[in-house]
Amino acid sequence: MVRRRTLLTAAGGTLLGSALATGTAHADSTIAVNPAISYGSWEGWGTSLAWWANVFGARDDFADVFFTTKSVLYNGTSLPGLGLNIARYNLGGCSWNSYNGESMAVSPNIPAFKQIEGYWHDWASEDPASSSWDWSSDATQRAALVKAAQRGAISELFSNSPMWWMCANHNPSGASGGGNNLQSWNYRQHASYLATVARHAKDNWGVSFTSVDPFNEPSSSWWTAAGSQEGCHVDASIQATVLGYLRSELDSRSLTGTVISASDETNYDLARTTWNSFGSSTKALVNRVNVHGYQGSGGRRDLLYTDVVTTASKGLWNSETGDGDATGLTLASNLCLDFRWLHPTAWHYWQVMDPTLGWALIHYDASTLQPDSVQTKYYVLAQFTRHIRPGMRIIDTGAANAVAAYDSAARRLVIVAVNSGAAQTITFNLSQFTTVTGGTGGLVPRWNTLTAGGGDLYMSHSDTYLSGKSLAVPFAAGSVQTLQIDGVTI
Repeated sequence: MVRRRTLLTAAGGTLLGSALATGTAHADSTIAVNPAISYGSWEGWGTSLAWWANVFGARDDFADVFFTTKSVLYNGTSLPGLGLNIARYNLGGCSWNSYNGESMAVSPNIPAFKQIEGYWHDWASEDPASSSWDWSSDATQRAALVKAAQRGAISELFSNSPMWWMCANHNPSGASGGGNNLQSWNYRQHASYLATVARHAKDNWGVSFTSVDPFNEPSSSWWTAAGSQEGCHVDASIQATVLGYLRSELDSRSLTGTVISASDETNYDLARTTWNSFGSSTKALVNRVNVHGYQGSGGRRDLLYTDVVTTASKGLWNSETGDGDATGLTLASNLCLDFRWLHPTAWHYWQVMDPTLGWALIHYDASTLQPDSVQTKYYVLAQFTRHIRPGMRIIDTGAANAVAAYDSAARRLVIVAVNSGAAQTITFNLSQFTTVTGGTGGLVPRWNTLTAGGGDLYMSHSDTYLSGKSLAVPFAAGSVQTLQIDGVTI
């Protein structure tokens, strides 16, 4: 993620990137939920650990807030735990040692908390038991990873930059002109680094990475030596070479079950370009395509889904997204667009804690590194993460402002809907289900968040009832609601 980047608007083909993809609700609309169309089993919700975990990773309260659904006391307020179940661990590229007279070049614009310490400190030896490696590094982010795993989260290993000494200019923020910065003689070493850490984590940390992604927005050109974070441009042809090495390095360490994900491009259209540039042998190495959601409401989500899931039979995650709207309305609207057109099986917010108010779920001060306010966006995300749980089946709503998920064991249908326009009543047509009873008297519990503030944040209500197989729900302007409909069979 690049903080200075503005969210892209749709360009070129705008059929889904504008009018059909705004997520704007219209007065007194009806949404028909169709259980005959399914988009697979939901894998879950996640976040990347660096940088917030590089500051707060040792704290159990934040581990509980983000990786459980418990009520957690924070600054005198009881927060509903988000229940995230995926932790993305950033394998750092920084170390402050010197070797053979060479040391890391540091961008003048990168703050200390964004410098993530890596484990392979020099190129003298590839043996992880040698003095070239320091396994005490990155203790705070690593603590967050372990705490997440202890709370039941699965983990993905990814890289913002190779180790500094693998970079052509020894700068893990990028090349001076934003071009390729991974030295050609270190393509395999970068793959070896990832695989070695994955094996060490399994043997020593109690963490088994389910997937490894060796890149982060690799085709983007904003990774420069004066950047404010770690980053590395890697052309698609070089990505293909590294992916081949990564499969071999994982297999040689008996990690044949660890899948490869790629390429974490910054938006839907660029992800499609990179994926379609790969040859069949490279595509065969990749089990899942990861994409970032920084195209906002624009981009051809539908075409990426077709290329990856329908045509190539690969998995698809939105592995990182974020925006500067502290109300959470933008997050909710774009998330619904993902469910409508992209159909990922997992979704991740970039930084659950952030020094920039709009980007944060929980804000902290960049100067003092002290946490403070909880943003309305936190409660908006809770509508989704606490109710659409791993293993539920995502089913079609035909709408760009609502998502539906079904739990067959509990006979429960969950609907999360967004009203980004004026106050209205949305009617949910459930006639295509075999049985719809609801709770006592047809009760449907609901949770409401008013994104403009001044009212419900994540407030439960027991005042809404079915009328046969129909449910009419008033939505205030700029509101997000979750509906829990029990006694539902298909």
